[in-house]
Amino acid sequence: QVQLVESGGGLVQPGGSLRLSCAASGFIFSNYAMSWHRQAPGKERELVASVSSTSGGTTYADSVKGRFSISKDNVKNTVYLQMNSLKPEDTAVYYCKAFRRSLVYWGQGTQVTVST
Repeated sequence: QVQLVESGGGLVQPGGSLRLSCAASGFIFSNYAMSWHRQAPGKERELVASVSSTSGGTTYADSVKGRFSISKDNVKNTVYLQMNSLKPEDTAVYYCKAFRRSLVYWGQGTQVTVST
């Protein structure tokens, strides 16, 4: 069955870095675009970054441009989110999503907390 398993979240101080991973199985990973989303308490889920199926194109939310980087490894069936210069407002549950046409799969999320 389809599985998306996020890892790499945790507690980090402001200005620190984390790398999130999302390991995929149960579908042809190379055919799917991938994205990272986040949801803070009391807020709607928002798009953070996305990458095309072949890693030919990426997009970022304005709030993370220049600080976050998304990458996709079609050999390891994994998508990454490198997060640098983290701010308290980056605190949220981070979810990965796989999508292709009308097919959408979500992971269970990983908590990122940026605090002193």
